[in-house]
Amino acid sequence: MAKFISNFLFDRWFLLLLLIITFANQSVSAQSIFEQLTQPLFNKKNLSNVTLSAPHSVNALLQEHFELPHEPLVDETSKRVFLRRAKREIGELLATEGYFSPTVTLTRKLPEDFEIVVQPGPRTLVSEVTIEFRGELTANTNTQQKRIQQLREAWPLKTGKPFRSHDWEEAKAKLLSDTKQNDYAAAEIIDSKAVVDRENKHAQLTVVVDSGPVFYFGKLIVTGLKRYQDTKIENFSPFKPGDPYRRELLFSFQESLQKVPNFSSVTVSINPDRSLHKAAPILVQLSEKKSKSIALGAGYSSNNGGRGEINFQNYNFLDRALNLSSTLRLEQKQQTFFAGIDTLPNQDHIHYSLGSRLQLTDIAGLETINQSTNFTRRYVTKTTQHQIGLSWQREKRIPSSGIRENNEALVIDWQWRKNKVDNPLNIRQGSISEIRIGGASQQVLSDQTFLRTYARQQFWWPVGNRDVLFLRGEAGYTLAESRFGIPQEYLFRAGGINSVRGYDFLSLGVHEGNAIVGGRTMASGTIEYTHWLLDKWGGAVFTDVGNATDSWKKFNPAVGYGVGLRWRSPVGPLTLDLARGQKTGLFRLHFSIAVAF
Repeated sequence: MAKFISNFLFDRWFLLLLLIITFANQSVSAQSIFEQLTQPLFNKKNLSNVTLSAPHSVNALLQEHFELPHEPLVDETSKRVFLRRAKREIGELLATEGYFSPTVTLTRKLPEDFEIVVQPGPRTLVSEVTIEFRGELTANTNTQQKRIQQLREAWPLKTGKPFRSHDWEEAKAKLLSDTKQNDYAAAEIIDSKAVVDRENKHAQLTVVVDSGPVFYFGKLIVTGLKRYQDTKIENFSPFKPGDPYRRELLFSFQESLQKVPNFSSVTVSINPDRSLHKAAPILVQLSEKKSKSIALGAGYSSNNGGRGEINFQNYNFLDRALNLSSTLRLEQKQQTFFAGIDTLPNQDHIHYSLGSRLQLTDIAGLETINQSTNFTRRYVTKTTQHQIGLSWQREKRIPSSGIRENNEALVIDWQWRKNKVDNPLNIRQGSISEIRIGGASQQVLSDQTFLRTYARQQFWWPVGNRDVLFLRGEAGYTLAESRFGIPQEYLFRAGGINSVRGYDFLSLGVHEGNAIVGGRTMASGTIEYTHWLLDKWGGAVFTDVGNATDSWKKFNPAVGYGVGLRWRSPVGPLTLDLARGQKTGLFRLHFSIAVAF
């Protein structure tokens, strides 16, 4: 504030000096210029001698929208003119809140001051609501009659509620939206009236809705496709021509297209022309992204330390709308280079991926160099993902003071995942389920025969108005003669974020030399309670338990517990946890944040 005032005064004095020089040879005096420039600084008094007095229920409305006179009321004429305006404008404002008989008076408060006193009077209440329907919705069938009953029951401005203009308009908009939701895309309100009885203080409401005919989905009309002509837009549609109109399906179609990386914006709508209701065209307007892009990213995690990455995308590889992506990610404990090609989903929501990866890790005394090539078939919907893939891996593992190995495996891997949460970025209620099964045989390009199984379940429950209880459980078992000859991806270690806090990342496993390597068994779980102190800030208490070993007989759970800070960031929850490992007695700070730029 001090800086603002200083700059403001400096600008004024500078302008004053400039004007003095400019008008030095003219009749304008420096004193008069000074008075004009400094008057706004020192003459801030409101010249009006009128104040407003109104009950708390309407005071804020009047203070915001009713304007008091700028000049003092000095005679009877000015008082009459102001009072006439006040009665008209205040009456109009209060009518929007259901007060149709206010009293507005102007009284003398002091010899030279006046007060405009407002008494809103009794509020008008809704005494009767009549909702009529016309069009095909009135067909005498059980389904249609039930639909009409549901629409009437959903009307929000019910009998006995205060009549407010805003509520009246919102109620009509909701009624029309609910009618249009299924079947009747061209429904419209053809008549509406609110009859207000000022004397008895009640309002009778009438709305007439013409549903029009039942609409059916017709052909797609796509505009905006230039670079990605091979993109089959119909493959993303959850409906086919001839299906009855459902607004939810239209929104789902738009949402699916918005997830396609080739497009920067998508709008999907139906042509509401009633003459086309038997096959209404679906209008799809697309805005394409540039076919190539480069992105940089940086982040930090207490699991892998600092991170930097560069990503290249080609959304029209070989001019066939294939997505070519390559990523170089450098972390303190792990370095990864990946390149792959993805197809867009076909009409059965299936797409294919082919990728290759080179990864170097140095975690808990174990160094690995892993090369892999994967081919995957995925079926993806809004809440479910099924995938099956074939992966070939060659891994060189170097445990500190342990046995060095070169392992190869050709693995068939199946995975199922169901995601049912209210908000993917900030979950308050829902669940995530995952099952994964994969295996290899010594008879087919593999050093060891094994079968790996893994399951995970997570639950979020809302507690009260703000808090959340979170439960997590996971378990895995690799059936094999021994852990040797199996790449680390198909064995198990635990510890760190999303596992057992209080212990370093992947520090729970099988001791081999001075390193921790993967074992054939793993189980872990979490119970966490988050209390949101403010809208975006909260605190958590938690307990984690789990371990990874080479057999269930040797399984000895490690426990970690602690407290944490939570922040609802625009990209998801940021977590900062202080946890103590019961086995070691040490405290560890677990932190995760990532920023893309």
